[in-house]
Amino acid sequence: MPDIRPSRRDLLRLTAAGAVAGTVGSAVGSARPAYADGIDYTARKTFDDWDRLFQEGGPGQPDQPNDNTNRDGRSGMLAWSQSYVLLGLVRMYEKYRDTYYLDRLIDNVDQVLAVRDSERGVTDYRGLSLPAWRADHPYTTGYATLADSNGQPLLDLREALPYAEDTTVTVTAGTRPDTFTVQLVNTFVNRTVTLTDLSLDPASPDYAVSRIYAAAPGPLQLTAVDRRPTPRAGDVPRLGTYEMQCKPVIFAVHTGMITYPIASFVRLVAGSPVLRRRYKRKAAEYLMACREAVAVHDWEYEDGGHLIWPKGQPLAYDGCEQPINQSVGLGQTLVELALATGDSGYRRKVAAMGRMLAGQLTVDAADAYLWHYWPAGGRIYEGFMKTGNPETDVSIFTPSGGPARQFEDISHGAIDVEFAVRAFRARLAFTGRDMERIARTFTQNVATTDANGLPAVHTTVAGTTIGAASVAHQAPRWMQISPWDPKVHAHCLALYNRYQPTPERDGQQAIGFGWLLANVAYLNWGAR
Repeated sequence: MPDIRPSRRDLLRLTAAGAVAGTVGSAVGSARPAYADGIDYTARKTFDDWDRLFQEGGPGQPDQPNDNTNRDGRSGMLAWSQSYVLLGLVRMYEKYRDTYYLDRLIDNVDQVLAVRDSERGVTDYRGLSLPAWRADHPYTTGYATLADSNGQPLLDLREALPYAEDTTVTVTAGTRPDTFTVQLVNTFVNRTVTLTDLSLDPASPDYAVSRIYAAAPGPLQLTAVDRRPTPRAGDVPRLGTYEMQCKPVIFAVHTGMITYPIASFVRLVAGSPVLRRRYKRKAAEYLMACREAVAVHDWEYEDGGHLIWPKGQPLAYDGCEQPINQSVGLGQTLVELALATGDSGYRRKVAAMGRMLAGQLTVDAADAYLWHYWPAGGRIYEGFMKTGNPETDVSIFTPSGGPARQFEDISHGAIDVEFAVRAFRARLAFTGRDMERIARTFTQNVATTDANGLPAVHTTVAGTTIGAASVAHQAPRWMQISPWDPKVHAHCLALYNRYQPTPERDGQQAIGFGWLLANVAYLNWGAR
């Protein structure tokens, strides 16, 4: 491929601001470009230009480090940036049938597989080094271990609120003998909790474990556990400052997002004699990698088609069902593996996940589907209370929680839609009528115009408030449903023509622009 990186002058032209023509007669906007020299988001060259920028050092590259000093490497950037690049390359191949995109995909996949935990020799919170990708801060539970003057651990303070490592713990003397005061300050959420005159005497009414449990979850979602083999009166922790540290977990949704396009490559090769001749070895390697990665989460899978966070996993809602999008996020990969291999186990799981998602869908007055972020009828959706004993509580790290009944937002909802369409295409779940209703969810509930008549989107599948530009940027991820209504593509293109996202705008370089590549690929893929 020739050097197609745009010049600085080109980038400045591409990022010029402007207004887009308003929509007429419908919430779903026109796809007409806004200005003569604007960006063509349906052009192959736009994707190729920006993919070249990504190759030359954009964020979200597979650079997960061997230590815990780089937060990008710890916080799922492979799942939320690199995975979109891989998916974009798959969709660009499907659109243009140029194996250049598969070769690009292989370049990135090889790097992604090289930083699996098992390759790096790092472990999750259980001490297991597995063929997947761990993450911790800002998602997982934080721990601060209060120790005595000899360094012996006395008490673990556990914070289930995200961004726990932004919490500083300060221990000072209490006002009574053998007591101490703890102040926790989380600078990310700007919350402070002060616990005065705590005791480590299990018989005391101020016993730290009992007092913290009684107040849980509280502003920082704190719990505590006594680390002493034989708890006794008289122990006090060393005074001073302690830092929260998060323990790593392998998230099913991260595994699903990363492996979905890799498994798509395997499916494409399996279905093409020409591709098999060229990519047989890589497809076999990647098939094994995907099989191993999804198997990491077998212990989280339940027969009802959803995943749970096992009790004791250092997450806020251990013991509870995962959000719908996180279950079917892994389901995306299972669909591709089912198609590539015909494996009955994958087919059964996809069918069960499809039934689970279908059971969450309700029909509104516009004959569109609505659904929630948390599974309706589940523990978080309904809410749960503490039992008085952590051993019998639903969750260790959040003894009581919910109810949480918010509708699915359009970004996470895009994962649900991707799974539903792929499962339907595989003839493992859903019907054509389901697809029509999901398309109407977008055209009737998601797509809208703002007060100026410009194309916009609502933030949830229920059509609540109008979202900011950053929300609108995610709309093309619904493109899988566009064959059932071309207005999906038209409105997504109108949004991009209005907001003109580029890798250089709105701080996208700082947070990774993998999603932008995927969305431009989808605008190419869905164009007639």
